[in-house]
Order: sequence, then structure tokens, then C-alpha cells
Amino acid sequence: MSFHEKISSLIEAKRDVSIALSDAIWAVPELHFQEKKSVQYMKAALEKEGFATELGIAGLDTALVGTYGSGKPVIAFLGEYDALPGLSQKGGATQCEPLEDSGNGHGCGHNLLGTGAFAAAVAVKDYLEQNNQSATIRFYGCPAEENGSGKAYMAKAGIFDDADIAISWHPGTFSTVMTCNSLANYAVTFKFTGKSAHAAAAPHLGRSALDAVELMNVGVNYLREHVVPEARVHYAVTNSGGTSPNVVQPYAEVTYLVRAPKKQQVQEIYKRVENIAKGATLMTETSLEIDFEGSASNLIPNKTLYNIMNKQLLEIGMPNYTIEDEQHAQTIFNTFSPEVQATALLGLKKDDVVQLKDKVIANHIPSVLPEFIMGGSTDVGDVSWNVPTVQCTTVCMALGTPLHTWQVVSQGVMPIAHKGMLQAAKVMACTAVDLIDNPALIEEAKKEWKERLDGETYVSLIPEGTKPPKL
Repeated sequence: MSFHEKISSLIEAKRDVSIALSDAIWAVPELHFQEKKSVQYMKAALEKEGFATELGIAGLDTALVGTYGSGKPVIAFLGEYDALPGLSQKGGATQCEPLEDSGNGHGCGHNLLGTGAFAAAVAVKDYLEQNNQSATIRFYGCPAEENGSGKAYMAKAGIFDDADIAISWHPGTFSTVMTCNSLANYAVTFKFTGKSAHAAAAPHLGRSALDAVELMNVGVNYLREHVVPEARVHYAVTNSGGTSPNVVQPYAEVTYLVRAPKKQQVQEIYKRVENIAKGATLMTETSLEIDFEGSASNLIPNKTLYNIMNKQLLEIGMPNYTIEDEQHAQTIFNTFSPEVQATALLGLKKDDVVQLKDKVIANHIPSVLPEFIMGGSTDVGDVSWNVPTVQCTTVCMALGTPLHTWQVVSQGVMPIAHKGMLQAAKVMACTAVDLIDNPALIEEAKKEWKERLDGETYVSLIPEGTKPPKL
């Protein structure tokens, strides 16, 4: 029996445990740095499997490390379990059906992500025990990937420094290895304070904080023409100062997220955004307070590792999908606009498009794509600056499903999601075993990692003196 078959058997033997854990986390969707129940579920599951656990690492109340074994190599599995606001949704429903008005929901599948990494760590632990091998297996429970970038705090605290390899994954619409870089980002909230006044009787006595927010936004919108094309600048007015138009708003807030391919570019663009905010205070005679919200470094890909992971994926293959799986996926696919449906196969090579044409579940493993810069960000980037890192995606939802939507939440407790989660666990665990059995591969991955960094050392984007958020 090959190690792929052994790992698959170990994961299948505990599939009910993994599914129950994922569904339990799905049922208690918690926002960034508030994952109190989710982390306790994960902690209990790790301890039941014989992992020694430590909660509250790097000063984060909901960050966790579970450790098994000793010695080299040290293999890190990265798990997440935070949800998103406003995406409450009934599981399995094929229309938008919130369980709670304005409630939270796992709209990016992190209930699956954390559990899949847990299942992989447990399988490698069981495999080492059966084969009388030694290594250190760690599960990192990482809070606040969506907002706040928990891994950035963990990386700054040196939590990953002694790991040899980091392995993770993300739920998606294809089963493939991730060959992409990501955008570094920096998130801040600008808080403007002015003076209230009667907007009709004494407008000259008021100093509008909302005017400052609006002027800042206009200024940043003019800035967009003068930054690198790959940069992204988003904002949300998080406090407009009130609901009465006859009152000059004395307080208003706007949160900005600045993204760019390199950390230095992010820092440069942010400084220009900050200057625009200061200019808005001069124009409105208001004052300004700036609060840091989070940051993430760009991701450092590793061809050595993603080629190794792709071999495991091809060996494991795709799950089997039932008629019920197909029917449910078709109903979900039908909820997308024609524009969204048209993007379902975007970016794939021609042969893969032919294989998946007219499908609603991607039951074919596409070719490995050339390296590219994706439009989003992830705090896995901070990990990748400290240790060679590899990730895959697996099919957990219908083709074309956009992340951060009610459709993701709905599918997160369906068989398609569970099958994808267990497929990811098998691929990650087999990747770890292949590396443990072949130490030269680890050294090759480290050599490439150093070459890609080209002498540049990790510098966190988190401002000095910033304390981790508390519950």
C-alpha cells in the first residue's frame, strides 16, 4: 500500500469527526479576533488526538498551536476559522435565506479550511506513529484572516521561525495548487472630529467631520491614476456621524484598505493617502485620529513545493460526485448572473476549458498555471516570508461561486464542501509525508525560498508598539 493510500485511509477513518467539527464551527460564525467558541472546538479536537495545545499565542486570545512529536523536520499546518459579517445563511438553501438578520456567516469557507488542516495534521501524526517515524507536527489555529490579519501578529512574534515547511489550503471551485503571489495590504481607519451646529440656523458655527471624509475620498479617487496599475485602494464609510441632515456632523469615520504587489509600494501609497486625509482636515478645520486595523505581506510562492503538492493532488484524484451533488450545484449556479457565470472558467488553459465546458462541478484537475499576482490578499503572505509555504485549493462549491457570498455559506455544510475538505486534507498530509521521507526536498524548497527573497528580510507592516487586539 502506497503512502497515498495509507493517508487516504487514515483520513477516511475519521471523516465523521472532521465533518462534525467543520459543521460545528459553521454553526457558530465568529468575526475576527472573536473566535472564542471556534477555537475551543479546535482545541478540544486536537487534545483528543494527543496534541499538546497552547492557547493565546502571540498575545492573541483566539490563536492556538497544537503540537505532536519532536525533532526535525517541523511541519506547520495553517488553519483558520473566522467568519464574515452580514452573510448569515441557511445551510443548503438555494436562495438567500438568512438565519439571522445582519448575522455572520462562513462566506469564505474557513470552517472547512481550519478543519481540513486539522485533519491533515492528525493523519500525518497517525502515519508517523504507525511507521515509527519522528517529526514535529504543528497545527496553527490562526484568527482573523478576513480582517485584522492574525498571522501577521503571529509572524511578527516569531511563532513560525523554527518551522521548516508551512502547508495550507483554501476552499474554492477548482482543485489545483496555488502558484500565485498576492497583494500586500494595509488597513486603517481615519476618524475625523469637528463641531456640531444647527445646519440651518448656524451653519457657520459647524465644522463637518463628514465633509472631511467626503473630501478625503474625492482626493483618494484622484490619486488612483497615479499609483502602480496593480494597486487597489478600497474604502468604506463606517460612521457618517448621524442621520439628521439638519445637524452638522461632528464625527465621522472611514476605513481604507490599500493593496499593492510589494510591501514598499503599500507603504508609499498609504503615506499619500494619509497626506490626503491631513489635507481634508485643513480644508474643514477638523482634527484627525488614525487607527491601525491590520496588514498583510505579499505571498512568496515556491515552485519546488507546489510541484510536489501537485503530484499528491494528481495521485489522490477527484472525489466522486452524486446526482444530488450535481443537482444542488446546478441550482446554486442558476442563482448567479450571466456575468458571473461567464467567469466560471476564466484563467484556465484551453484544454481544461474543454474538459469543464457545461459542467457545474469541476470534476477535472486543471493544468498548473504559470505564476501570477492575484487581486486579493492573505496573511499567509507573512508566514511565507518566514518559512517556505505551499497551498492548494479544492472544489468545495459550484463552479463560478464568488467568495464572500451567501452561496458559499449555503454550500459550506453540503457534501460537496465536505468532499473538498477531505480531499485537501489528503493532499496536504501526503505533501507533508513526502517531505518528511525526502529531506532533500525540504532543503531544495529552502534554497528556492532564499533565492526568491534575494537577501530581503521580513519586516512586519504592523506599526511598532501596536498591541494585538483583545476579546
